Amino acid sequence: MSGIKSFFNRVKFTPITSGSLTYIACLSAIIVTITGLSACGSASVDSQEQPQLKAVPGTLSAIPAPVLLDLPAPTPIAPALKQRLHDGCEAWYNMRLRNSGFNGGMLVAKNGNIIFEQYKGMAHIGGKDVITENTPFQIASVSKTFTAMAVLKLYQDSLIKLDDQFSKYFPQFNYPGVTIKDMLSHRSGLPNYLYFLEDIHWDETKFATNEDVLSLMISHKNALKDVTNPNTHFEYCNTNYALLALLVEKVTGKRFPQYMQETFFTPLHMTNTFIFNPDSMATANRSYDYRGRIEKDMYLDKVYGDKDVYTTPRDLLTWDRALTTGIIFKPETITLAYTPYSNERRGIRNYGLGWRMFVFPSGKKIIYHNGWWHGSNASFIRMVQDSATIIILGNKYNRNIYHAKELAGLFGNYGGKREEEEENEAAEPGRTVVRRRIVRRRRHK
Repeated sequence: MSGIKSFFNRVKFTPITSGSLTYIACLSAIIVTITGLSACGSASVDSQEQPQLKAVPGTLSAIPAPVLLDLPAPTPIAPALKQRLHDGCEAWYNMRLRNSGFNGGMLVAKNGNIIFEQYKGMAHIGGKDVITENTPFQIASVSKTFTAMAVLKLYQDSLIKLDDQFSKYFPQFNYPGVTIKDMLSHRSGLPNYLYFLEDIHWDETKFATNEDVLSLMISHKNALKDVTNPNTHFEYCNTNYALLALLVEKVTGKRFPQYMQETFFTPLHMTNTFIFNPDSMATANRSYDYRGRIEKDMYLDKVYGDKDVYTTPRDLLTWDRALTTGIIFKPETITLAYTPYSNERRGIRNYGLGWRMFVFPSGKKIIYHNGWWHGSNASFIRMVQDSATIIILGNKYNRNIYHAKELAGLFGNYGGKREEEEENEAAEPGRTVVRRRIVRRRRHK
């Protein structure tokens, strides 16, 4: 693999018409599958042998072949209600996004019905590829919702237990007591790979992989900072989800992008959804800072599980409906995902298994996740009890996207004092690369 500095100099982007995007997104899934086995070619440190990805005996037969799934038809809503909700969403869009440099897509749904949908800008700023309902965006940490549900699918199929220690599947993992549940709920006490790769002087001209993250944690444990005892407190950590992607691979014997394609994306007809691979960059939109300047690639881009899902607002609505209709997951599994697990501090903010949430005194919840990677940011908000969904994705950084929860009041009583969310709460990771060094933006709570 050539150096990162020259990587994008070799890539030529041709404007893509909306009609060809679905084909390209599907083709990318095939490319990801074919190239997946060679995706770990990053250099190792101290000649440490990479952990081997061999399936746990007896598990492969338990993974069913892809079956296409059809969601039930949305529940009709009254025309007057639909118009009222549409007008409220349109007013918010005009106030928050329309004139703020927004470059992306917004979709709001009630009972599975799209009540407001708006797209603005170009997939490649300066190009002619207008953003449409078929334009996929990097959803950054919203990707964690897919990784978490993949792990919960393995649990539901009795292939793993949530109380299993991670070392059961990777015996060389020398962080005792860390369970799968601890990692899903960000209570593992593990260090964040976005920080420690810099601290141990990773060669920034080479893409790091998930296997690299695991190997370095094992071989450099004594040098790593911010390692604490598991299940003592909440600490948002991208390492958890990079390792959980490896767990999926170990248990299934399939590369994570392939498993996700076969288990979720293809069965649910999510034809514009795929997991990013820098080796096939032409399938993905570039991202831009708030001034419209292109964000360069960097050595962390190849690690998946914590990020790197590309999708559209409509495909995310399909994902939302798949989670609420019982077509894949049992109610007990969904309950586990939406249970708050970090209760050391008082307040309405909490985290489940792959989902952030507001838990109100009334018993209502807002189940959501935000994301930020390079210039792409995303907000995926679900008022499950009111069957409402808000989705905003963009590839040009826009902080107003994170104000999307202001729309919750259109659908129900989500009153009470809502704790002020950090502007960059979704800016996972909480640092950004600036001139080859990583600096903190704002520490997550």
